[in-house]
Amino acid sequence: MTEKKNLRERKLALAKWTKLLLDFMFYSGIVITITLPFSLKLIGQYLPWIVENYEESVIIYFVLGISAVLLIRELRKIFKTVLTEDCFVTENVISLRKMGNWSFFIALVSVVRSIVYVTIAMAVVILVFVIAGLFSKVLAMVFEEAVRYKEENDLTI
Repeated sequence: MTEKKNLRERKLALAKWTKLLLDFMFYSGIVITITLPFSLKLIGQYLPWIVENYEESVIIYFVLGISAVLLIRELRKIFKTVLTEDCFVTENVISLRKMGNWSFFIALVSVVRSIVYVTIAMAVVILVFVIAGLFSKVLAMVFEEAVRYKEENDLTI
């Protein structure tokens, strides 16, 4: 019994640390997105193509930043249910669907960004967010079934 309790405590500790990391990413993402016009000017001193495409870069990265913050917000919502040990709820299904939508949107905006200037790293970003979008959509379907089973089970008891 103690071994099960220790395992449960370790899992919760991991979830708490992950939630703290997500909180840090969420708030730092907001700060970074807000300060983009200033930070891109500083970065432009070292990367001349940013200066050449300054307005486009600010707009594209602002849209990407907001999208990423909104995606992380949904993930934070899910982690709140993990910490309360009540994961299989309809709200998580909705959050997973939104995360899939935001992932696809980020991939699309990244494709548009590639029109302004192409990098190999952006191809990787596009692929990662397409996969994340697909994964989120499939996971939403799995969670939806789990919620349905849970609700049926709750009615049985």
